[in-house]
Amino acid sequence: MAILSSLRRRSAAISVAAVAGATAVGVCLAVSSASAGTLSGSLYRDPSSAVVRWVAANPGDSRTAVIRDKIASQPAARWFANFNPSTVQSEVSGFIGAANAAQQIPVLAVYEITNRDCGGASAGGAPDLNQYQTWVSNFARGLGNQTVIIILETDSLALLTCLSGAEISARNAAISTATRTIKSGNPNAKVYLDGGHSTWNSSGETANRLRAAGVQYADGFFTNVSNYNSTSSEANFGRAVISALNGMGISGKRQVIDTSRNGGASGDWCGDDNTDRRIGQYPTTNTGDANIDAYLWVKPPGEADGCRFTAGSFQPDLAFSLANGAPNPPTTTPPTTPPPTTTPPTTTPPTTTPPTTPPPNTTPPAGDGCYASIAVNQWAGGFTASVTVTAGKSDINGWTVTVPLPGGAVTSAWNAQVSGTSGTVGFTNVSYNGRVLGRQSTNFGFQGTGTGPGVLADCVTS
Repeated sequence: MAILSSLRRRSAAISVAAVAGATAVGVCLAVSSASAGTLSGSLYRDPSSAVVRWVAANPGDSRTAVIRDKIASQPAARWFANFNPSTVQSEVSGFIGAANAAQQIPVLAVYEITNRDCGGASAGGAPDLNQYQTWVSNFARGLGNQTVIIILETDSLALLTCLSGAEISARNAAISTATRTIKSGNPNAKVYLDGGHSTWNSSGETANRLRAAGVQYADGFFTNVSNYNSTSSEANFGRAVISALNGMGISGKRQVIDTSRNGGASGDWCGDDNTDRRIGQYPTTNTGDANIDAYLWVKPPGEADGCRFTAGSFQPDLAFSLANGAPNPPTTTPPTTPPPTTTPPTTTPPTTTPPTTPPPNTTPPAGDGCYASIAVNQWAGGFTASVTVTAGKSDINGWTVTVPLPGGAVTSAWNAQVSGTSGTVGFTNVSYNGRVLGRQSTNFGFQGTGTGPGVLADCVTS
């Protein structure tokens, strides 16, 4: 995935002194004891992100412990940047289903607008705006009905230099329509539009662009995905944008700030080469600021900007540089309520999360094949199960897991196709997770009524 390479052009216009003033801060972990924005809850950590996969595949690497503890342990955005209108709904649905089962808020970064990055190394997106709306409609169908955060089209409003006046108007209309489509698909979706960053366009110009793109239909705007400015600078900028929007009669809008790479000193602008920057505030919805809904890691730490390495590729040296010397993440408390069920349970769920059944202490097969382990979250009348499928020594190109379920019935599943609902239930890979590299894993999950499965399951390759 290629993202954010246009950073090269806009950062070149910022003086070294200006950047230094904006970024020369340490990592700050202090937050208020209560969230002051409109979001509340823990953010979803994607178990199949690039950094998680790298950590799992490199247990003996000297950089692994630091990357695991300070980056892979944290929630970050899942980017949707491939033009795949026929499969995006199932891809989104699987991701959302896993987040819902974990009782956490997923962050999805949509990067699909036509002519994104104005012809830079991250150029691409939908072939035209009609096809863009088709993609967005399919994307919205997979969002479910729980709280989700949508970062809609990084750089789409701050970077307009390659577009004509008519093209800018068409883009604004497309983003406004996309916002309303997403809101219609999931009324609980929190949608944020592109606000650039504090050393790019002025707050007044940013507010004008947000208004033109339909921010009145959104929840607010995001900043700093494409730079490393300090959180305090971004918060001050956000307050100025909000004030300008209020002056236009657009009230109630809030900001989210990308803090994934803004915790160190300044240096070479390109994140691929810079060794002075660090991860910033750890992701949270607990900001203590009434104007700020969340601090997020939208740009996953360790993914390249596109000047030295392929844009969007995970580079362990970059990740280690960002994490080394940064404080450890704060301790978090798991949620205390059970996940929602498709059919409400007939009995009241407990008010605390029951113990999760640990997976068996087994190892992948020595040769070819696969194995599966299950973690079950049971409450009165229902359960969720998270299944990890691990390949043996060799890559696999498809899998089926059979799960004995004598006391319950499956009501829904994500990241797998289901055969049967009770007794012995079969789960087969979907199009995007059938190929698993040797010694690596993929995940799927399911939800049901009654009693969940034990920890034993059979896995066979297709």
